[in-house]
Amino acid sequence: MPRSRFAGSISSPKVDVAIDMGNPFLNVTVDGFLKIGTVAATRSAAEDAYFIVKKGNFSSHSFEDTLKKMCKEGAYWGTVAGVYAGMEYGVERIRGTRDWKNAMIGGALTGLTISAASSNNRDRVVLDAITGGAIATAAEFINYLT
Repeated sequence: MPRSRFAGSISSPKVDVAIDMGNPFLNVTVDGFLKIGTVAATRSAAEDAYFIVKKGNFSSHSFEDTLKKMCKEGAYWGTVAGVYAGMEYGVERIRGTRDWKNAMIGGALTGLTISAASSNNRDRVVLDAITGGAIATAAEFINYLT
């Protein structure tokens, strides 16, 4: 019996911006900030565009609100990503090895740092550190599987 098989792959274009800060740690941190900050700002713009189209009216006020939200979301998520990228790189340099434990420690330190900067609740800080470590570890394992 004849069989057919379909094989292929989907790949997206790769855009890479290199900004040399003169230090590998700073390079990794700024790269994470720019990449994820751009994604967050784009997501925010798309979400607001949807709601503007749904309402059916566009004004300069809604445009200003969209720009403010884009900057806020881009800066927040870019900062989180930059801190994580820097922490993971730092842990890798300190430990002298590249494995999933760097992601776990970097995620935990990032969760702890971001939470401590925005909250005084010790339980919240600890939970955010655990969550950051768990998410980073899971992302590392998923990335390894693909």
